[in-house]
Amino acid sequence: MSLSEVFPPLHPQPALRLAAALGGTLWTMGELGHTRTPRISAHKWARRVLRTMGVEARLLAPIPAGAQVWVSNHLSWLDPLIYLSLRPSAALAKAEVAAYPLIGAGAMRIGLRFVDRASLFSRAAALRAMVRDLNAGEDFLLFPEGTTTSGEQLAPLYEGGLRMAHRLGVKLLPLRLASEDAHYPWIGDDSLVPHLQRVVRNRGTLVTICPGPVLDPAQWPDEDLWVQAIRAHLSAPAAAA
Repeated sequence: MSLSEVFPPLHPQPALRLAAALGGTLWTMGELGHTRTPRISAHKWARRVLRTMGVEARLLAPIPAGAQVWVSNHLSWLDPLIYLSLRPSAALAKAEVAAYPLIGAGAMRIGLRFVDRASLFSRAAALRAMVRDLNAGEDFLLFPEGTTTSGEQLAPLYEGGLRMAHRLGVKLLPLRLASEDAHYPWIGDDSLVPHLQRVVRNRGTLVTICPGPVLDPAQWPDEDLWVQAIRAHLSAPAAAA
């Protein structure tokens, strides 16, 4: 079942859709200041925002259970919202997200881990935070490309989080996002607000999610082969919807 089937788009007019998305975000940012379950609140917010903006996330197969870490290719700033709408989790995000209007403040409140990919110190600190979250039993989301792409091919991977999952013996699920809607990928010199406007101007945006199999480090004793297996699943084209 798709998210749009559960929550059909509410506002056909772009201005109303944008206003509803921003209003819902403001409400959630206030809620995050006092709730004891910020990731549950973020999960519900992500579902509302996607519904309001007319973004449909369609699973091409059921998501298998048992993976603490989800790993995905990366197309848009909306990708984390799609995965947050499916399950509450911690996540690793680029440092710039902390400065996004409205979203940045909320991201910090729900415990997102920020990383400056150009800084070895920042990357090491982010990995330590990830280890603490995993050891505490938190689910975790990784975008190891570290940047968004058009989806035509996988960018080089930052492997630190993948290798850490292997060393911790944590099961991992690779998932691949795809969209035939040209306005969905957020790439190049595009900025947040113009991209947001393009999304709400369209009556609907379809993003498909193709889950791979759960990968168990116990079955991949060689760490390099583990990373290669993840890369292969992220690179495989998603099946047609």
